[in-house]
Amino acid sequence: MPSWAIVPAPVSAEAAEGTWFTLGPATRILTPPGAAAAAAAGEQLAAVLRRSTGLPLPVSAAAAATPGDAISLELTGDGRLGEEGYELAVTGESATLRASRPAGLFMGTQTLRQLLPAAVEAPTGRPGPWRLPGGRIADRPRFAWRGAMLDVARHFFTVAEVKRFIDLLALYKLNVLHLHLTDDQGWRLAIHSRPRLAGHGGSTQVGGGPGGHYTQDQYAELVAYARDRHITVVPEIDMPGHTNAALASYAELSCDGRPRELYTGTEVGFSSLCVDAPATWRFLDEVLGELAALTPGPFIHVGGDEVQTLSDRQYGSFVERVQELVRSHGNRAIGWQEIAKARLQPTTVAQWWDPRSGADAIRAAVRQGTKLVLSPAPMTYLDMKYDRHTDLGLAWAGHVEVADAYGWDPSTVLEGVGEDDVLGVEAPLWSETLRSIADVERMTLPRLPAVAEVGWSPADARDWDGFRRRLAAHGPRWSAMGVGYHRSPQVPWS
Repeated sequence: MPSWAIVPAPVSAEAAEGTWFTLGPATRILTPPGAAAAAAAGEQLAAVLRRSTGLPLPVSAAAAATPGDAISLELTGDGRLGEEGYELAVTGESATLRASRPAGLFMGTQTLRQLLPAAVEAPTGRPGPWRLPGGRIADRPRFAWRGAMLDVARHFFTVAEVKRFIDLLALYKLNVLHLHLTDDQGWRLAIHSRPRLAGHGGSTQVGGGPGGHYTQDQYAELVAYARDRHITVVPEIDMPGHTNAALASYAELSCDGRPRELYTGTEVGFSSLCVDAPATWRFLDEVLGELAALTPGPFIHVGGDEVQTLSDRQYGSFVERVQELVRSHGNRAIGWQEIAKARLQPTTVAQWWDPRSGADAIRAAVRQGTKLVLSPAPMTYLDMKYDRHTDLGLAWAGHVEVADAYGWDPSTVLEGVGEDDVLGVEAPLWSETLRSIADVERMTLPRLPAVAEVGWSPADARDWDGFRRRLAAHGPRWSAMGVGYHRSPQVPWS
């Protein structure tokens, strides 16, 4: 494998030593005639490169094979590459990126970005030169679900801040943004049939403060922004626990009919919907109906974690019924690992997060055909402290350094669960201690690229020493982007 600083590591790469393609004033980006998706990928690439290089890089259609001084994006229809696979060939005269699907072209452009000097990520002009190393890359992902979760409920983050987070996901070929929209401390999405959810339930956050929420137009804007980067938004309405913001907004959701006070602390497990009340199911039907209409992706996350006030019968009955409700609105349910205690539908996905408990229920669900998204906290929770000196984050799952985020394999991490049982991986970022997007970035980087490589790269392409050296080259790239990061002592930063 060449010493290129590509993250995640590709399936195969071969360098053409001494060969470089230099972008110049005459360089064009070419796409097939009539291929709107390829043209969109070309425009996205050009928009990134123009800012720093100052080059015009016009995007135009061309039917012929790649001429000189061009970056060509081609849709081949070659099914071997899959939905997100691509091939990139760079000679001294041109660069050609081929994929069978638009998502593959987009993933390939992220590799192309990483092959250029780090300064290409700068928002203003830099001197260059802008050279791509010659060679060939063939690449496709190991797992279909490669995601990150952002908790906007404990602390609220604006549309612009979430877009900034989406851009980081896209650079590392992640394709799922799980938005934790509701919790005890805040309800972050306007529901027209229930206006007090956002207006009252979204009016605060951990530690106090104004909170906030997204209008439905703003949420749709985020979904579209992610979709343009081939990222699917999976919204989470946490239930039947973690619901104090809803109980404070609508008293009929509580079994005693009394509204709860708004909550700004960080304890868990104390709240629950009145799961046997008809009012609860009318409420959930309205909320999930509006959410489904706004969410083109197939999944709605129903939470299900840390419920301490219901009996096993109540909890199991709730999970079984809410799956049907999600399905009635045209979506598939996903929930945290606790839902495996209930009878799951074949289309429902469980998200494993806590290795301390529930493994037997998860294995039983897998034997019945349930697919898993793996988010083991000691490896993937981005809100865990790096070490005892980290000022942000928590430590209940231990300290999570870059080597911890990288040094595990989805096919062996949980006994009794193999590769075919795993839909993919996800890195959650809970926000109890995070108040700003700068906090988010410092806890996300450099661990998120490690999880991205776990989800994308084949096992035999992964190597810790090689990874940490490739990762080190991304520090200047993040600095050029204006993104803060933690300078882990495990990485030999430039």
